[in-house]
Amino acid sequence: MSAPNILLNVNGIEVIYNHVILVLKGVSLQVPEGGIVALLGGNGAGKTTTLRAISNLLAGERGAVTKGSIALRGECIENLSPADLVQRGVVQVMEGRHCFAHLTIEENLLTGGYTRKNKAEVARNLEKVYSYFPCLKSRRTAQAAYTSGGEQQMCAIGRALMTNPSLVLLDEPSMGLAPQIVEELFGIVKDLNQKEGVTFLLAEQNTNMALQCADY
Repeated sequence: MSAPNILLNVNGIEVIYNHVILVLKGVSLQVPEGGIVALLGGNGAGKTTTLRAISNLLAGERGAVTKGSIALRGECIENLSPADLVQRGVVQVMEGRHCFAHLTIEENLLTGGYTRKNKAEVARNLEKVYSYFPCLKSRRTAQAAYTSGGEQQMCAIGRALMTNPSLVLLDEPSMGLAPQIVEELFGIVKDLNQKEGVTFLLAEQNTNMALQCADY
């Protein structure tokens, strides 16, 4: 059997905040195309910083990758903007269920499709999201602020799927959710991986759930 293609290659990165605070040192990992890779560790271990280094969201927090390299399909991506990365299929779902509170569930999902010019493609993607998250379809006119934590997390993942991603960086999806909802979410991640070929890099404290879902 041939070795899987490496989609993402993080090689010996170091991250410093405010020019002085060393947060990551010598972090290396590979994410094979079509795989689910779990990044495990307790609070403050640097999981979120690793994901933000990959998606180039460090600058907003006065952080920077000061050593090492990050490559997507062999292309160095450290100098690309987060928007460039979304165009290349890399999208991050933030820790803490970030939704636009004043928008409806459907409006939140549609913000994920703003980079797509083809309206038919956006409509297809929306139906695909609803097929994976039927509870969002029934709540699509509800304001996000008045939905449950589980629905908001599903909305955040659904919004990422609206971009047609090849790699989703999923940060602490289980945080603050009931075990039954966590199980449902991880089942959907597995489904998206197997049926849609979406690759996942998953940062998680819930080791038990992450290891049930991940290939690596």
